[in-house]
Amino acid sequence: MSYAVSEGRKRKSSRPAARGAQSDDDAQQDLLADHAEAIGRKAIALAQEGDIAAIRVCMDRLAPARKDEPVAFDLPPLDTAADSVAAAASIVAAVAAGELTPSEAAELAKVIDVYVRALEAKGFEDRLAKLEGAVNP
Repeated sequence: MSYAVSEGRKRKSSRPAARGAQSDDDAQQDLLADHAEAIGRKAIALAQEGDIAAIRVCMDRLAPARKDEPVAFDLPPLDTAADSVAAAASIVAAVAAGELTPSEAAELAKVIDVYVRALEAKGFEDRLAKLEGAVNP
């Protein structure tokens, strides 16, 4: 059974209200596409004249705000999956001390989880190769 997405034309809704909304959206997109360069030039001109909103729009395009900042945090070494317990404990302690936000801690925990899974997969492959080597000398 295939779940591939059709590359054909988008299906139009049979509901009149939805059909109208779809055609309006298409028309607006076409209108914007036809005038994108002129709109961009006008935004730049307004920004040069000191229009704060235009400056903000231009700056958002030139230098978008970073979504995530690097987190300076020392994790203990993770040589084995068991080391993840100490790493998790240090993350919890850092949140409790206010050194990390809960969202930063959650992201770090994801990194540890991915690393532990990779260690487990490597260990499984090593054990499998050893067993295969013992069976097929």
